[in-house]
Amino acid sequence: MKTIIYILFFAAAMLPASLYAQQKRHVLLISIDGLRPDFYLDQAWKAPNLRKLAASGVWSAGISSVFPSVTYPAHTSLVTGAFPGRHGVYYNAPVNAEKGRWYWESSYIRTPTLWDAARSAGIRTGAVMWPVTVGAPIDYNFPVKRADNDDESDQLSVTQPYLQPATLIRDFEAAHGKLSRADFDNTGPLDATMGKLAAHIIGKYKPGLMAVHFVTVDHQQHAHGRDAVASKEALARVDSMVGTLMATLEGAGMAKNTAVIVTGDHGMVDSEYSLAPNTWLAQAGLLDKNDWKARFQPAGGAAFLYLKSPADLQRVHQVLAALPPAVQASFRVLDRAALDRAGVNPEVSLALAMKKGVIAVGGQNQPGLVKLKAGKAGHGHFPDFKEIQTGFIASGSGIGRSELRKALSITDIAPLVAQLLGIPFNAPDGKLVPGILKQH
Repeated sequence: MKTIIYILFFAAAMLPASLYAQQKRHVLLISIDGLRPDFYLDQAWKAPNLRKLAASGVWSAGISSVFPSVTYPAHTSLVTGAFPGRHGVYYNAPVNAEKGRWYWESSYIRTPTLWDAARSAGIRTGAVMWPVTVGAPIDYNFPVKRADNDDESDQLSVTQPYLQPATLIRDFEAAHGKLSRADFDNTGPLDATMGKLAAHIIGKYKPGLMAVHFVTVDHQQHAHGRDAVASKEALARVDSMVGTLMATLEGAGMAKNTAVIVTGDHGMVDSEYSLAPNTWLAQAGLLDKNDWKARFQPAGGAAFLYLKSPADLQRVHQVLAALPPAVQASFRVLDRAALDRAGVNPEVSLALAMKKGVIAVGGQNQPGLVKLKAGKAGHGHFPDFKEIQTGFIASGSGIGRSELRKALSITDIAPLVAQLLGIPFNAPDGKLVPGILKQH
């Protein structure tokens, strides 16, 4: 009898780490688009579930995004541990793409993802509204996909052909009732729908890695400003969905074995002025509606210079140097060396990093700063000031309990998730930051 017991003991001890991870460990990765640390640090924001997670785990007063600090590059960095210059998703939409054609497909990503690593380790995955996941190796997936050319259509109809499995929504509706077009209204109901869908996937399939992206906090800050009533209402709705997900983990018997990470892609900056840098290139004869030698690609609080010939770079520097002092004071120029250090798109020759309150726009007929209507906010800025930082909370299985005072980047999230799952993963620009995991 003792011999049998010893054999069983050693057999269990020799189980592969990946099998143990699949059976015992879970990570819920929640991204709140436009998340700011004050949402859980300032009592003025109704976020009791975020504060509860922070109080029981590790939290940060602000972590760094990527450049440009916009949604699609940032979310790709979250699951690759790579900067945009390496993973290949440079903006929200490819340069010269047709209207409404964004980086939908995972085939744009040039580096391994957490989805790839989890599948290799035999761990099931789920994702809801996560950018750049059409066609990704995710077992239960409701990806972001909208109609090309911005045609009027509801999110469900456009996304339906890309669901994984194809029966995902049908199974959800069988359990929770029929969905309507109103359930996908991105001014509010969409986040509730996505939260319920994520809860359904967790409760029914218990994936090892589950990722969910909430979008309306970002939308409302863009439309109404950082601290608007609509922005606060959007956060309260998302926080209630965070509570729903926590309750689902408890009900599924997964809470004790699940690490929950809440983070975002960028902060938000109230926008006061717009600037159209292509106007200066047009005035200098470097750009017109039929052809171009130089042009800027605007990305919120940034603009990136493309050149057909490197010989024109000096001419662009001369154009910038000749601008009125007030205009020059609204941005700083980042040369190629600075862009390399920040892991930025290798195709561009320089970038303009807008100061707080300024956003770059397209067009060629706006020579100076234009005052914007009050109550707008934006992002995309170089991630080196407080307002553009995003938040970070980690709680649950394997997580310590303290404020994280060490510097953290969104590229550091992927190696943390991999460590919590017990799977190998090479994050080219990320690292496992001390002070988050529980010390044994």
